[in-house]
Amino acid sequence: MYDKERGLYVAHCDAGDLAIVGRMANRHGLIAGATGTGKTVSLQVLAETFSQAGVPCFMADMKGDLSGISQPGRMSGFIEKRKDEFGLENPHFQACPVRFLDVFGEQGHPIRATVSQMGPQLLSRLMGLNNTQDGVLNIVFRIADERNLLILDVKDLRSMLDYLSKHAKEYTTKYGMISSASVGAIQRALLQLENQGADRFFGEPSFDVFDLLQTEKGMGILNVLAADKLMMQPKLYSTFLLWMLAELYDRLPEVGDLDLPRLVFFFDEAHMLFDETSKALVDKIEQVIRLIRSKGVGIYFVTQNPTDIPDSILGQLGNRIQHALRAYTPKDQKAVRAAAETFRANPSFKTEDAIMTLETGEALVSFLDEKGAPSIVQRAKILFPLSQIGAIDGGQRADIIRRSMIYGKYDNAIDRESAFEVLLRESEQQSLVETEQRQLAEQEKELAKAERQQQKETTKKSEGLFSKILKATITAVTATAATAAGSALSDAVTGKKTKSRTSTTQKMVKNTTSAATRTLTRELTRGLLGNLLK
Repeated sequence: MYDKERGLYVAHCDAGDLAIVGRMANRHGLIAGATGTGKTVSLQVLAETFSQAGVPCFMADMKGDLSGISQPGRMSGFIEKRKDEFGLENPHFQACPVRFLDVFGEQGHPIRATVSQMGPQLLSRLMGLNNTQDGVLNIVFRIADERNLLILDVKDLRSMLDYLSKHAKEYTTKYGMISSASVGAIQRALLQLENQGADRFFGEPSFDVFDLLQTEKGMGILNVLAADKLMMQPKLYSTFLLWMLAELYDRLPEVGDLDLPRLVFFFDEAHMLFDETSKALVDKIEQVIRLIRSKGVGIYFVTQNPTDIPDSILGQLGNRIQHALRAYTPKDQKAVRAAAETFRANPSFKTEDAIMTLETGEALVSFLDEKGAPSIVQRAKILFPLSQIGAIDGGQRADIIRRSMIYGKYDNAIDRESAFEVLLRESEQQSLVETEQRQLAEQEKELAKAERQQQKETTKKSEGLFSKILKATITAVTATAATAAGSALSDAVTGKKTKSRTSTTQKMVKNTTSAATRTLTRELTRGLLGNLLK
């Protein structure tokens, strides 16, 4: 709970109240402990305390239990026994303003991001790509930037991959080898994402992280992400939260250490953030966590064991609540010793032993002091929530969603012109051009064929005409020659050559020549007229 006297009061020990120093709340924190030891209640207490102080929060609700923070709590036997210990004789139970979010849009306002906002690095991790495939994905984004193509949703990315596959030779010299096998592997990984529901996450309108910073009646709004279904897709869950952290880091202005943080971000099941994560990405996460506190944002990791978190990041988590750990195996015992060594020792007890004997709702607590130094670890009891412990029903959830300030802002997806539409139009235009070229080539082929056929027919007719003329000429010449030969033979027999016979022979030759000439002229005229008429 929060009040001006005790500040961000969350736990009580033999030494007194334990509260987080407001100016140190953005130095991040850790809530750890085995299953059933009270991590979720501790998260709820911290969140409602920040909300009462006017600090909005973001948290993932794994089982639906955190939805009860939207309703006022009520007295119970457990609270009755412990209220006096906390100095709360008449606790003022109250609800916190809550906004429900859901990547799948089923139990809260839809929350989306564009593929471009996610970027190739996070997207590569989400799809589990190797180095070669990651390189091809980076080429896709570079080409999209060069061509001013928007990659907003899954179909845009699929279209870009198809385009790259068809034009790989054009880009090989500039960007290196682009194999069809790598493109195919990315396409298959993208299909798996679609089957997991990622197609509903990628798109517009994309979520505005400034909506996380809103307050209501002086209290910070608690943005509760429905994660029960999202938890079944651990890579999508962790990558989504990584994207949100990156967006906060990129868009929020520098503010330094404020009296209270602008936003507190709770990352439940934090081990998922680092499972199968490359060193390059871990380095990026470390950088964001280190620098985002100057933007007024505090990040609190919630996990079973502190060893789930890399040492480079664990060392930046100044405010810690450690619930019980079990040590049944040598590996568990080693983890307990490692957890104990992260605290500043208290001479009153042995930290390692205390971790294994903590009761439910009890924890080892160490917060940063005014100077930013970790305080001595205390064995403390976590304050009970003033809001309801446990889930709400569907009707209550629906009513809260309808009353939200962002109701209707993200409910309807938008599909504006992007890479898919542009490349589809280009493909259709290219297909049309290719069809026209093919038809023109076929027409030219048919025309050439017709011309060849016509030439063949003309040649054939010319040859026929020549044959007729030659035949007629030969016939006429033969007839004349025969007549002349007959006359010569007759003269040889009779020994006479009459004038009349000579005249007759000359007339026959003349007539024959005229006939041949007329035949030649007639055939030529017919051939020419026939060609002209055609």
